[in-house]
Amino acid sequence: MVSFTTVDNSAAPAIALDIVRLSNGVTLHYAAQGPRTGPAVIMIHGYSDSWFSFSRVLPLLPSELRVIAPDMRGHGDSERPPAGYRIADMADDVIRLMDALDVPKAVLIGHSMGSFVVRKAFELAPERVSRLVLIGGALKANNDAVREVLGIVNELTDPVDEAFVREFQVSTIASPVPEPFLEAVIANSRRMPARIWKAVLQGLIEFEPAVERPNVRTLVLGGREDAVFSRTEQMVLARQFPRGELHLVDGIGHSLHWEQPAMFVSALTRFGV
Repeated sequence: MVSFTTVDNSAAPAIALDIVRLSNGVTLHYAAQGPRTGPAVIMIHGYSDSWFSFSRVLPLLPSELRVIAPDMRGHGDSERPPAGYRIADMADDVIRLMDALDVPKAVLIGHSMGSFVVRKAFELAPERVSRLVLIGGALKANNDAVREVLGIVNELTDPVDEAFVREFQVSTIASPVPEPFLEAVIANSRRMPARIWKAVLQGLIEFEPAVERPNVRTLVLGGREDAVFSRTEQMVLARQFPRGELHLVDGIGHSLHWEQPAMFVSALTRFGV
């Protein structure tokens, strides 16, 4: 296990990187911080991202939390199996990750693609989920913006074009983020092979929620300038949860935790994470 800190902040918990083999044979890479006995929080990144998506947030979280942020299959430094890129496959990985790391129950936080993954994980094992936090999400992903990206992605070949990746990632933000962070995000996304760009996005578009009005405390967080899922789509999502709360921020795009990490953590704290 390798430990390092992502920012120059001596008060921040150390972030450790490790790998774990799930009971289905898939190996996931993950970042973790905090005591193993602390309240568990699992953070699931968006399409083409990795645990690094939460690197601006991790140092700001309460030190008593046990935080686990995996690279989902096909992403980051996790295994890239030949198949299994539906939302249901990744949600199953999340539950198996909890089993492997001895996490009986957790708050699940998901960004964009990750928001669909954690919702499906709740469908698969509601008793394992204490709360949901959905960042930049929608009820379904099959909208005009995502279909437009799919048309481009289906033409990708290896190595994936840097200009496409840059345009894709920049389009998700409406307020500035630190340049080194953005460059690292782009470089990380470029590592994902074209076949996985295609398979994951197709699986995302095909996602259909199976549970109507899920009975779990849920916080829907997003930006009013989101170019992927409109504010209307985010409002519709929040209304699906009888115990749901909605917080949309002016001037913010698809990635609140990138654009305003302190505001994001404050929202989590108010929600009781």
